[in-house]
Amino acid sequence: MLKQRVLTAVPMAGLFLAGAYWLPTWALAAIFVVIIALGAWEWAQLAGLTHTRSKALYVILVVSCAFALYRYAGDGSDFSPELVQPVVGLACLWWCFALLWVKSYPASAGLWNSRLGRSFMGVLILVPAWFAAVYLLNIEARSAVMVVLVLIVAAADIGAYFTGKSFGRHALSPQVSPGKTWEGFWGGVLAVAILSVLIWSLLPERFDHLSLTAILVVALVTAFASVLGDLTVSMVKRVGGVKDSSSMLPGHGGLLDRLDSLCAATPTFALGLLMVGF
Repeated sequence: MLKQRVLTAVPMAGLFLAGAYWLPTWALAAIFVVIIALGAWEWAQLAGLTHTRSKALYVILVVSCAFALYRYAGDGSDFSPELVQPVVGLACLWWCFALLWVKSYPASAGLWNSRLGRSFMGVLILVPAWFAAVYLLNIEARSAVMVVLVLIVAAADIGAYFTGKSFGRHALSPQVSPGKTWEGFWGGVLAVAILSVLIWSLLPERFDHLSLTAILVVALVTAFASVLGDLTVSMVKRVGGVKDSSSMLPGHGGLLDRLDSLCAATPTFALGLLMVGF
């Protein structure tokens, strides 16, 4: 399984890096729309929308919401902090509610476990993540910023995987994801902390105003959000009685099984950069 995951992940990472460095912003934004549309298709199944027409309408809803936010931000021409911060701030507020729901599951299922509730959750998960990603494409050093985001999420995931596999004893959220452990969580935190020090040491001079403390806080909060995103989607899958959102990606499951962490991490990372004055 690990070998298959690596064989799938390496080409995906290569394509992402190539796109981040060489494709124009509009092209990447369009690719991200396709990605969230595929994610919406998978989420529709998790939400209980089983008919093809219902799934298609849900995809249209998600893409339309993304387009509305794009127009709100001036069609990508005016992604000013004053416009972006309220959106990513509200997205992070939503993830705070998700944290409470994960922590209190299965009791919390009574609040969101309906077709309407799960469908609304999907919009809140996918659309702000797309908006935050497009914002990151419009700031200085966009390629490096996107790579750093992915590295933070990957470091948290890889650190948690190997630490949990070697030392995991205490379940992080036994009702939601019994395989995740507190030992793995802290292993991921350590990996992200080490990565943060490396990033800080490599920052160009024009970013000297960013302290190591600021880098650590943004990276660690982003990593925490990535874990929360994973747990939130796992919670909905558990209600639906499925292990993976689909079989689109060999060794990984569905697209949502790879996007879940990034969906929470991206708006959190964007808000963190805004708060530290990047």
